[in-house]
This record gives sequence, C-alpha cells and structure tokens, in this order.
Amino acid sequence: MAGHSKWANIQHRKGRQDEKRGKIWTKLIKEITVAAKLGGGDLNANPRLRLAIDKAKDANMPNDNVQRAIQRGTGSLEGVNYEEIRYEGYGMNGAAIIVDCLTDNRTRTVAEVRHAFNKNGGNMGTEGSVAFLFKHCGQMLFAPGTSEDQLMEIALDAGAEDVITHDDGSLEVLTPVPDFSNVQDAIAKAGLKAELATVAMRPETEIALEGNQAESMQKLLDALENLDDVQEVFTNAAL
Repeated sequence: MAGHSKWANIQHRKGRQDEKRGKIWTKLIKEITVAAKLGGGDLNANPRLRLAIDKAKDANMPNDNVQRAIQRGTGSLEGVNYEEIRYEGYGMNGAAIIVDCLTDNRTRTVAEVRHAFNKNGGNMGTEGSVAFLFKHCGQMLFAPGTSEDQLMEIALDAGAEDVITHDDGSLEVLTPVPDFSNVQDAIAKAGLKAELATVAMRPETEIALEGNQAESMQKLLDALENLDDVQEVFTNAAL
C-alpha cells in the first residue's frame, strides 16, 4: 500500500516531546503504575507494562523511578489510585482529536480538557463522536532506506497486519494490539530499529492543515498535551 508522508510529522512530534522531557517522565510513571496495577509486575506477562518501560528507557528515565512506579502499581509501595478516561473532540477544519487521561480527580480533568479545547478554538464532543475515525493498533515507523522486502517478510511472518510504504520512503508496520510485542521482537532480532514503536489510536484517514489553521491546531494540541492528567493526544490532522 502507498501512503502519504509520515516521516517529517513523526520527527517534528518527537522533537516537541523531547522539549517536554520532565512532563514525559511524569506521564510515564503514571502509565507504568497503572499498567502494573492492571496486569502485574511481570514484563513477560504484561505487554502494556513492557511498552511503558521501553518508552521510559527511550526517555532516559532512571531505573529507580521505573521500579518505584511498578511497586506502587503492584501495591508494595503506597501510591495514588488513577482512573483512565478518554475525551473526544474537534480542532480546526473539523479535525478529530482523542485525549487519553490518567487522573485521580475526574472533575478537575474534564474541566481542564474542556478549557483547553474552548480557549484554543476547538470543541469537546460526546463519547464515540470521533473514535470511529481511528484504529487501535500497534504501530512502528522505520526510516527511509530501510529494506522494504526484509521488513515486510519479517513483520508479516511474525503476525503484522500490514506494511505500508509512504511517499517519503519511510515504512510503517501495523499490528493487532495483542501481537505488537511479538512483531517488535522479531524485527529487533533482525537488527532493524523502529524510530517509533507504540500502541496507538491511528487515524484511518487524515485531514491536511496548512498555514494559520496548522498553527492554531498545533497550539490546541500543545495545550492538551501540557495538561498534567493527559497521557496521549491523537489526531487525524496532518500538519
């Protein structure tokens, strides 16, 4: 399958995330805690925890922080009880936005998310209003120049759903959520490294935004991502 450009968008997004490293550590600690609470502290039996720890390593989080978060999740250390909540809404030109949160205060979180939408030209929607525009899946992105034939053979044999070649030469592997870890391991054993590897809400189609609309959309996304209770923001806007 052919797709349009992904690489520049991903690089831009990673750069912006690197600027927020302190906030990223806080979000990852929450995710590790919740993952350990829901699925236990064994990485081999808990794919969500393993993915969170992989992200923590990529963010250079000290191992002590990781272990304490696991211990809080499994109950061997006292910790905060977080609730998972998803909000949906719209940005510029009707672009869809999904906001995934972990919070200990639902009232505070919904007020902050609604304020960020309203202040930055967006609108909160009802539950299910945009989720159907996204697919929950494992997603890996590889740099232009990666061997398409090699990646396709390894990924599909390991259980991937699709390997997409984008116009900029980057390659994207999509997997069912339960098969993400197996596919990731098989690819890593072959010596190929993904620039991005995550379980995400991936848009089925994208809306291209340019100029003032793109700037306004970026401000809205930044405002949402900067909220303490927000873990992930997904959009079908291509900026």
